[in-house]
Amino acid sequence: MFGSRPSSVNRGASSVSTPGQKVISARLRPGAWARGWDRLLAATLLPPTCTLCGAQDLPGPADLCGHCAEALPRLRNACPRCALPSGAFLEAGTASLCPRCRRRPPEFDTALVPFEYAWPVDRLVRGLKFHGRRPFARVLGMELAAARQALGPPWPECVVPLPLHPRRFRERGFNQAEEIARYAARTLGLPLAARVLERALPTREQTGLSAAERRRNVRHAFRVRRPLSGQRVALIDDVLTTGSTAMEAARALKAGGACTVELWAAARTVLPPADGAAQECSEYSSTRPAKIARPT
Repeated sequence: MFGSRPSSVNRGASSVSTPGQKVISARLRPGAWARGWDRLLAATLLPPTCTLCGAQDLPGPADLCGHCAEALPRLRNACPRCALPSGAFLEAGTASLCPRCRRRPPEFDTALVPFEYAWPVDRLVRGLKFHGRRPFARVLGMELAAARQALGPPWPECVVPLPLHPRRFRERGFNQAEEIARYAARTLGLPLAARVLERALPTREQTGLSAAERRRNVRHAFRVRRPLSGQRVALIDDVLTTGSTAMEAARALKAGGACTVELWAAARTVLPPADGAAQECSEYSSTRPAKIARPT
């Protein structure tokens, strides 16, 4: 069921909604007509399928059927600054910051995260990151773009994926954040600036580290390669956990001249109070959406 991959024909949409205009028409480059015929033939013989259940009746371009899209574990009542669920102190209809962000706000100015890191979004993230299933980046990137589209202007002037160190990039062969960012930027009609930020220091994997260890691990790990004089920047990552990596990257972007850093991540871990890495966030009260039942 889950292993069904979307057809490449899904990447061939000729127009997308953008911040600056209603529709952007596809530009015809050399060979575009041939590719168009290829996509038409593929659409006829291999219709696009839902990434999660394999259904062929798709209401939109994001490789998800309506049922699976509705059932995803969406993050609700989240703090607009750090994206942790915080329904206990949010007043009705307001976007108040959580207590921790009021006391000590993170380096990034806003956090946009559409999903909780739970089934089946966690499978999409891991399938992309560890198994190279790049079509999953399309689903995550387009869902991220839809969430940002709903907020409206002001729009960022460039989309910057969180970089890998060159050594890690050579090992993996791709950067999962850049794959997600590419689809998000394309859908919104924003420029992708994949080489603006670089990871200057090789760091350990963050998985398994405590919050304090994560902060030490990424300290001074990033630097900006060109000035960002007064620009509003969207920083893209796959998963937001403690926020240590994103905060260090945002600090580097602001040191490089960015006036505002919006953090966009596909998913957010919501750590239980008993988890050691979550102790610094223990004052949050979590209102969590229902999970999708795992197949047996």
